[in-house]
Amino acid sequence: MKIAITGKGGVGKTTFAATLARLYAEEGRTVLAADVDPDANLGLALGFPEEILDSITPISKMRRLIEERTGAGPDNQMYKLNPKVDDIPDTYSKVYNGVKLLLLGTVETGGGGCVCPEHVMLKRIINHLILRSNDVVIMDMEAGLEHLGRGTCESMEQFVVVIEPGARSVQTYKNVKRLAEDLGVKKVRVVANKVRGTEDEEFVRSKIPAEDLLGFIHYNPEVIDADRQGKSPYDVSESAKEEIRKIKEILDQSN
Repeated sequence: MKIAITGKGGVGKTTFAATLARLYAEEGRTVLAADVDPDANLGLALGFPEEILDSITPISKMRRLIEERTGAGPDNQMYKLNPKVDDIPDTYSKVYNGVKLLLLGTVETGGGGCVCPEHVMLKRIINHLILRSNDVVIMDMEAGLEHLGRGTCESMEQFVVVIEPGARSVQTYKNVKRLAEDLGVKKVRVVANKVRGTEDEEFVRSKIPAEDLLGFIHYNPEVIDADRQGKSPYDVSESAKEEIRKIKEILDQSN
């Protein structure tokens, strides 16, 4: 199972990514959760203590490592497009609650199509993660669509777009689906979060094709409380966990 989770900022994609990762770890699976969001909140949502998270530097900020692996440097603008990365997930990840967290970070750029040593490094690492055939790989992507424009995760098996019941979120899903087709990613699925009732469910069903809709996560004050306390929703909200477990079962059946 290799999934890139994306969506607009604030829709709850990190909550979904973290809980999904914990559910796979609960089964005894080898789970690698990769945080590709510059805000880097996945670790907290997984339940990592802050002292562990404070000790992690994103791979995209490891200038010396990137220069060493790509051959790039202040005096050398030529660099390798296939740097060695196979040791990076195990060397630079931290493990807690049965989940390996790899903080990738992102490449800060004003436009799409960035080709720079940092981008090459991240893309190679992501491609390597996809080839780790026995691992569950869950990637919490940066908000928005810039990463799709750069083609960072073009080898992923599927995208899951987390949306809210609203026109702007639905538009994001449509844009992701269009860009994913350009990258050759065949599956783009949807999870509707912060759903308040039947009216919201009916709205989502009217906008999202049935074959793309994985399920609903209802508005839940316990999830907000978990965030306020710096805890994992998995450890705080049984109802949210069970809703995401049902979505996970659909993902497993369709994989």
